[in-house]
Amino acid sequence: MSPKALASLPLLLTLLLPSLAPAQTLDRIRASGTFTLGYLPDQPPFSSAEGEGASGYTIDLCQKVADQIRGQPGLASVKVRFVPLAPDKALDVVHDGGVDLLCSPMVETLKRRQNVSFSLPVYTAGIGVVVRKEAPISLVKVLNGEVEQTGPTWRATLNRGLAAHSFAVQGGTLVETWAREKLRLLKVLVTLETVTSPAEGVDQVASGKVDAFFADQMILRSLVARDAANAGLVVLERRFEFEPVALAMARDDEDFRLVVDTALSQVYRSGAIVPLYSQYFGAPGELDQTLFKVYSRP
Repeated sequence: MSPKALASLPLLLTLLLPSLAPAQTLDRIRASGTFTLGYLPDQPPFSSAEGEGASGYTIDLCQKVADQIRGQPGLASVKVRFVPLAPDKALDVVHDGGVDLLCSPMVETLKRRQNVSFSLPVYTAGIGVVVRKEAPISLVKVLNGEVEQTGPTWRATLNRGLAAHSFAVQGGTLVETWAREKLRLLKVLVTLETVTSPAEGVDQVASGKVDAFFADQMILRSLVARDAANAGLVVLERRFEFEPVALAMARDDEDFRLVVDTALSQVYRSGAIVPLYSQYFGAPGELDQTLFKVYSRP
């Protein structure tokens, strides 16, 4: 090869690089005739394995996305395929194009956004609490924030509502830090135990060893839903901190992201979200319904 040809080789390679880039998601779906959905099989009520498919709240939302995709040119007969993924590998599979959309909710963080993109929020997680269904109404009211917190006696009121009970958090977590700081600020005298895992904390409540366990609300809902032994437990609606979660997809694919967000917005704005949400979590509260409007786009 001549020196002149060698000199032009870098420019030639640069011109060819765009054609070597991976196909965009809609093009890949169109070429294969299949919409491939990844999910975590052990995260009820959001996503669970069901035969060769999957079921759950966010699985149903992904089916709405599939309906939206079938309205795109050349995609009317697209089939849906479900792929179970390991929690620690799921986002890598999304990044590498192994699935088109992750149908188990994830917290959107700046670090994760370096590798994948996210849809509009599909659920509002955060710190929640699980108690036994027969828990004293005084305890439930305090945990739900139904205590007058003005005037000189509200701390004493909180102490009367909480001091006779024991609570648990997972040791070494942000939830433990949050709980201890709240108790310090409120000067509330309670017993706070630590456990090694969320599952252990739920078991402690179910067995009566503690009266309430604080953890990520999404994890609590999943643990209570998956085990019949936890039928006597309830995750309270209150969220002590807020953490919206969303569906992950390939980064820098705005056409596909627009399809996903359009489908979610239509579910929110049409009111279809209410029976769907109620099926898995009970009737949405006033805050939830407000967030449905906030999350959607006109």
